[in-house]
Amino acid sequence: MRRGKVVFLDPLEEESGTGFDMRTNVARERGMSVAIVDPDFERGNAVSAIVCTMRPNGVTPRITRLRDVENPQALRNQGIDVVLIALDGDKEQAQQAIETICNLGGFSPIVYGERPDGELLIQCMRLGVREFLHYPFEQGVIQEAFRRRASRAHLTPMKKKAIGRPFVFLGAKGGSGTTTVACNFAVELAQESGRSTLLIDLDLPLGDAALCLGVSSSEFSTLDALRDSERLDATYLSKLVSRHASGLYVLGAPGRYVRVPPPGKSVDQLLTAASKSFDYVVVDAGSRLELADTRLFDLVSTIYLVMQANVSELRNANRLITECLEDYSTKIEVVWNRHTDEMFGINDKTVEGALTLPAQWKIPNDFAAVRRTQDNAEPLEESGVRRIIKKMALAASGKQAEKQDKKKSGLFGFLRA
Repeated sequence: MRRGKVVFLDPLEEESGTGFDMRTNVARERGMSVAIVDPDFERGNAVSAIVCTMRPNGVTPRITRLRDVENPQALRNQGIDVVLIALDGDKEQAQQAIETICNLGGFSPIVYGERPDGELLIQCMRLGVREFLHYPFEQGVIQEAFRRRASRAHLTPMKKKAIGRPFVFLGAKGGSGTTTVACNFAVELAQESGRSTLLIDLDLPLGDAALCLGVSSSEFSTLDALRDSERLDATYLSKLVSRHASGLYVLGAPGRYVRVPPPGKSVDQLLTAASKSFDYVVVDAGSRLELADTRLFDLVSTIYLVMQANVSELRNANRLITECLEDYSTKIEVVWNRHTDEMFGINDKTVEGALTLPAQWKIPNDFAAVRRTQDNAEPLEESGVRRIIKKMALAASGKQAEKQDKKKSGLFGFLRA
């Protein structure tokens, strides 16, 4: 019998894949692709060997070994069909991995362990896990688990779990205008999409997103959410946020200076809880580069890097793109704030050369319009600045594509007539 191929990948490495549906000929042609998440190297190898003896549709499975799940989207990109997760070891890490996989949609992981914790098993059930296997596996147990999973996939269409789409705004330097852009983007997103949208101010401890929008100070703040991140759910989160007149919900920074602990898993838990409660989540990260130590950039769909065309910001933006955010290059959209055709010899070509990326968005330099919105603590009035930010929001929500499709449809209808 042909030996199965065991592939050892770094958790952040990605490969392109075709996706999977167990009911299609594609799956039969390329065989099953299995990810095994187990921090125990020897046990992971043993499980890999067992899976390799299985040959559904006569094709040897392809195995991907992972120590943890730091980049869940990589699993989807690689066309993974089945995910096995070990429960022994770090319980919190195992639960996080299971929740991450379940949130991807289309995946219901199979979990296994030598001495599974009862409370953790209950949490797994709540998350949607349906297969629990005791290790070492008895003869035929894992094969039966795979067959049951295949039957469920055949009977039930694989649907992605509805989860909010998060965005983050990061400034190349303090004073880049990150908060102004993030706040007005969030307002436009809420209004244009008609969907629930939350703005989170993570520019702690002195963030002023709430002040920028004229939202009255709340009893609670982002700091409360981070301190109680373990108990965050839709009900609790609803008590912490304030509602802006535009319909946007805001979780502002504290109203007074407080010492903020280093960012950690609480940031990940806050964003995960917010994404489950709101259709869109916009994060104002200011220029807090230490957030790179969290999974914030893993969890968001787009990183808007806000910069202005001066030497110090171009230098900072270059270091962010090529060093700090190099693993997220496909997510980055450069926002050139206060754009002019040329200033002090710096033009579009200079900026693109310095950043290694083009500026996807160019917000015009309209000091008067921005000053009015800051003085009045209200969203932008009609201006060139607002028009570009509105286009950003439409593109983020998919509404821009819908409008273009309607225009094309109308034009073709006219021609057919």
